[in-house]
Amino acid sequence: MTAPAPALVAFDLDDTLAPSKGTISRRIADLLVALLHKADVAIISGGNEQQFRTQVIAQLGDVDAAVLARLHLLPTCGTRYLRHDGVDFTPLYAHDLSVDEKSAALTALREEAERLGLWETEPWGDILEDRGSQITFSALGQRAPRDAKHDWDPTGAKREALRDAVAPRLPGLEVRSGGSTSIDITRAGIDKAYGMQRLAELTGIPLASMLFYGDRLDEGGNDYPVLALGVPSIAVDGWEDTAARLDELLAGL
Repeated sequence: MTAPAPALVAFDLDDTLAPSKGTISRRIADLLVALLHKADVAIISGGNEQQFRTQVIAQLGDVDAAVLARLHLLPTCGTRYLRHDGVDFTPLYAHDLSVDEKSAALTALREEAERLGLWETEPWGDILEDRGSQITFSALGQRAPRDAKHDWDPTGAKREALRDAVAPRLPGLEVRSGGSTSIDITRAGIDKAYGMQRLAELTGIPLASMLFYGDRLDEGGNDYPVLALGVPSIAVDGWEDTAARLDELLAGL
């Protein structure tokens, strides 16, 4: 017996739909548009809203507003949620951190990274970023090349050590490993599972009727909360793997 077709297909962004911090390919763009004609589509990632607009929206081309209305954007791990209103993507909610929360998070990240010897003196871009609803630490900088990022912490030990050092200093906030070199800080209890639950509430689509693709579904990975929530999930290894699996999915819809 074949599984029912998903009503909504959700994706991580970096290393799932696109290379880390890179734009989606023409192939992925075409697949997403084809999928939008058959199901709702959501993208949930630690990236900020501008990254979503640059990496995804700007690459889709001329797409009818009625089709874009089926696209759900959840930047900064679901701490923000945007829908198309017929003209542009606008937020339905945003859980921004307070000035004091941001200051405490930025200070703790820098001080503990320096103490642990994890603060790079010549990074590729900013190491610390205020994303409004999320503070992000990128060990090698925001524009670090993919190979350098993957080589920096292949076992996750560096990120784990930094997370464990920072978390006790921020008892009201959630501190977790993000991508291959990053630590993300949001309000406590807000992660990708929170974003997916809110997505279900606001769309009326049950979690069991969704399908999620992510590259970090391993326990401790930033996509794991979605799997632990009970959303049917498929592990992928890069955007090319995602594209091949979407070809299979679309063939059956």
